[in-house]
Amino acid sequence: MNETVRPALRFLSDKLVSEIIDEAFDLLARYGVYVENKEAVGLLAAAGAPVERTAGAGERVRIPRKLGEDALASVPPIVKLYDRSGEKEYVVGGDEVHFDPGSAAVSLLDPETQSERKAASADLVRFYRLVETLENIHFQSTGLISTDVPHAAADAYRLYLGLRFSQKPFVTGTFRVEGFAAMRDMLAAVRGGEKELRRRPLAIFDACPSPPLKWSNLTTQTLIDAARAGIPSELISMGMTGATSPVTIAGTLVQHTAENLAGIVISQLAQRGAPVIFGGSPSSFDMRKGTTPMGAIETMMIDCAYAQVGKRLNLPTHAYMGLSDAKVVDAQAGLETALGAVLAALAGVNVVSGPGMLDFESCQSLEKLAIDNEICGMAYRVLAGIAKRESPLAIHLYDELTPESQFLLLDHTLRWVRQEHTFPALADRDNYQNWVAAGRLTMADRASQDVASRLARPDSAPLGETVLRDLEKIMKAYAKAGGSPDLPPLP
Repeated sequence: MNETVRPALRFLSDKLVSEIIDEAFDLLARYGVYVENKEAVGLLAAAGAPVERTAGAGERVRIPRKLGEDALASVPPIVKLYDRSGEKEYVVGGDEVHFDPGSAAVSLLDPETQSERKAASADLVRFYRLVETLENIHFQSTGLISTDVPHAAADAYRLYLGLRFSQKPFVTGTFRVEGFAAMRDMLAAVRGGEKELRRRPLAIFDACPSPPLKWSNLTTQTLIDAARAGIPSELISMGMTGATSPVTIAGTLVQHTAENLAGIVISQLAQRGAPVIFGGSPSSFDMRKGTTPMGAIETMMIDCAYAQVGKRLNLPTHAYMGLSDAKVVDAQAGLETALGAVLAALAGVNVVSGPGMLDFESCQSLEKLAIDNEICGMAYRVLAGIAKRESPLAIHLYDELTPESQFLLLDHTLRWVRQEHTFPALADRDNYQNWVAAGRLTMADRASQDVASRLARPDSAPLGETVLRDLEKIMKAYAKAGGSPDLPPLP
């Protein structure tokens, strides 16, 4: 019998979860949601949702509760992702926890200048190669935007580079309606066809409603296209308390749930049984600064609470946590990231996006990613709980002790030390004298050395030539259609 207790966190009573869900359904039925995408409006209208024409903000669609409940009944409770080889399986659902770098930062923290700068192709390659080596970061993300290709090709180009340099599953998304087809085709080329891609998904596509209660043409089309391709969608509701959602946490949870329920309905009308993840990137709004602090404790509380709502709805869950609003890799970055990662793990959030991120989700840092890999490892250790290794627990060990002996010499210590304890490489656990003699290195210094060491490793399992040619052909055609006849040279 396994007597280990997995620690867990809940912010909401069962009664309050029910009230949030009920009000979200009432909000959709009474007020509705604005939908810009004509195909989605047609699907909703055909299903019996009242549609009201508006001036310039899309069609206002009121979604009856029965339609929402019917959609929920067809969403799979778990999603399975597979690595590039198709052999390694990741379960997204239940209380399984997987970390991935946040997406998509518009800048990179330069370790030499400690200033933000725009990223180019070489930076994306280094990013993907680094994440490939980080054992506690299970998924990749298209976490940086390359500025040496036109914006019209940038969404697919991120995935193109990632598929070339990493085997891990991806969290990604489109910038243009036209981007989905190229990205789907690249995923299918790697997987061996669209049928195999549907059977063993390689990526999750984000779909972000615009608060309050609006689904844009782009995000709705991504949702529809992903549903029909059998590719999991991740719903990213982004209310800001007191700005684009109610100022109370409970009120924001109602809007968050309503926006995601609307996305679930659209996805299931497009393809019944399509995989969908109940996620988001909401935030507490700091009215002193006009900013959206992702490291605020209230933001983390919202995230953990809506994950609890998603679990009640029997859906896989996602949140942006394990990140920081700091501008460099400093104490604030460690504080906010560690707190978020541990809370997300305790809440059982299935997909946790954020490691590596700084500056309100706008900046990536490779050095922070290396540190966050260890933070995520600590979060996993917390989830493993305290195990009963032997029976009796300890009393028999004292029979082996003598006045001259120590626990260090016991076979019991050698047997269990590595199962019971972790040994992070970047955290300093040496004494003061040795730390001084070693050069007074900070954790950021050690992380920089770790990044260099990891990037010096040979690439793991490069793509075969046939698949590589197929990817290049798809990417070049998409880039040419977007006004870029040539792709940048790669390192």
